[in-house]
Amino acid sequence: MRVPPTGASDGGGTPSRRRVLATATAAAVAVPVGGMLAHSQATAAPGRSGVKADVPGGGDLGPNVIVFDPSTPGIQGKLDEIFKEQESAQFGGGRYALLFKPGTYDGLNAQLGFYTSIMGLGLSPDDTQINGDVTVDAGWFDGNATQNFWRSAENLALTPVNGTNRFAVSQAAPFRRMHVKGNLNLAPDGYGWASGGYIADSRIDGEVQPYSQQQWYIRDSAVGGWLNGVWNMVFSGVDGAPAQGFPDPPYTTLDTTPLSREKPFLYLDGDAYKVFLPALRTDAKGTTWGSGTPKGESRSLDEFYVVKGDATAATINEALEQGLNLLFTPGVYHVDQPIEIKREGTVVLGIGYPTIIPDNGVTAMKVADVDGVRLAGILIDAGTENSETLLEVGPEGASADHSGNPISLQDVFIRIGGAGPGKATTSMVVNSRHTIVDHTWVWRADHGDGVGWDTNRCDYGVVVNGDDVLATGLFVEHFNKYDVQWKGERGRTIFFQSEKAYDAPNQEAIQNGDIRGYAAYKVDDSVTEHEGWGLGNYCYYNVDPTIIQEHGFAAPNTPNVKFHNLLVVSLGGEGQYAHVINDIGDPTSGTDTIPSTVVSYP
Repeated sequence: MRVPPTGASDGGGTPSRRRVLATATAAAVAVPVGGMLAHSQATAAPGRSGVKADVPGGGDLGPNVIVFDPSTPGIQGKLDEIFKEQESAQFGGGRYALLFKPGTYDGLNAQLGFYTSIMGLGLSPDDTQINGDVTVDAGWFDGNATQNFWRSAENLALTPVNGTNRFAVSQAAPFRRMHVKGNLNLAPDGYGWASGGYIADSRIDGEVQPYSQQQWYIRDSAVGGWLNGVWNMVFSGVDGAPAQGFPDPPYTTLDTTPLSREKPFLYLDGDAYKVFLPALRTDAKGTTWGSGTPKGESRSLDEFYVVKGDATAATINEALEQGLNLLFTPGVYHVDQPIEIKREGTVVLGIGYPTIIPDNGVTAMKVADVDGVRLAGILIDAGTENSETLLEVGPEGASADHSGNPISLQDVFIRIGGAGPGKATTSMVVNSRHTIVDHTWVWRADHGDGVGWDTNRCDYGVVVNGDDVLATGLFVEHFNKYDVQWKGERGRTIFFQSEKAYDAPNQEAIQNGDIRGYAAYKVDDSVTEHEGWGLGNYCYYNVDPTIIQEHGFAAPNTPNVKFHNLLVVSLGGEGQYAHVINDIGDPTSGTDTIPSTVVSYP
């Protein structure tokens, strides 16, 4: 493994590298959706002041959702056109969802750029067969894949042309419900740097080949083999996973995932769009598909307000009040009040990386303390005026028992800065008990526009106050103080990846009382029970390389607060760690970029 070159890093990249209320009468109409017909029903409403119109469910999915079937002409040309637009548009406004109807597609190479999602529309991945590839590489960045963020592949079967599909990504780039009939290469061409990643509910018939990938988490899947590991490879509920071996090889392997519920997904039932909601599983292992009908329930698109174009927070909240769910289509949406999720079982599903920006310092989204809410596939981007929080799951003091039907967050991403100045105090607060946080990247930008120690300040990444919260695939990076602060009891984390803020100006700026620096993952001193598996934290203090970080992890010393397989890494010697957790673990030293590890705590 090469040492990161000066000005480069593994995880966050390099420091230089980011419907209005209806007032008109409307009848039931047939609206074209990429060649399909979806039905939209709106109720006539007076246009006089103070009377709100009903917000219709269903409807056109908008111009940035592109639907293909096997007879569509020029598919490859359209894919290439979108890729050319999005390949290097790291902080651009383009957003796309590429939907493939069930059937067979020959000879395609779908290259994925920024804010592009490719998805099959079958109930099973095998309903949509691509004889070809879904490719992510890093030619736009000279073979360095550490900035290949915000793109996804879901619900497809691939037979790669040369036997191996390349998916060289870093954070916020999920690979879900995929069937690769061959090998899967996770590194860029030439095996340049890569810092991913996440796979769930997928089957790779051949070998998964990480090569230069520094860390990865794979959950509830099946693999034909696993080639290697660099620093931190974590498996839970994976048939064919390598045996536990941390730190050499760096494999953390759990036979099952204690609790999981797969992400909702859009599919076609005949000519009708529906959203499938997979069932909750305990002690899960392997995929949810492949043998019979998957367990779960379906909801018609007519039960969803399709958010697009000039949607406002007022319209979105009115739709929610009427009992509709939300389907966010690709776009950028400014909100001047919080989106309020108050009803049990509400589904908020985004496709194509819809981005929500709170204006005037509001919280972008709030979830009540109710059962079964599902948030999936959205990006929240901090606004220019400081928000106390960007996402709140449950109000302060939430205490309801959701063990039978938890709230879940999946592919919910948060960004502070990079696309322009943004500020918040805390990015995500989880107050509700039993919440499942399944794959999140919460990122205070280290590159792009509006970046600086105080310019895009955000003290805390994720704060967990609720009891019995489970995180599977937790990526949180670069916050001014704690990246993760866990105050709830019986919390569990399977896989954690984090970097400390690159841009700390000096040792004094990060001082935490008499402790040198804020831990990346802090378990509150009051907590008596907590457990984590496969957690890594890196530092790259390039502004002041003399900074010493006391530790990556901090936790009370009590028998039921347990960690398995921890590591800290100094990237190229830009800053150092004194310990791994509390005062335990060897210091990092020099420029060797070799982890210091602790296999078991306490």
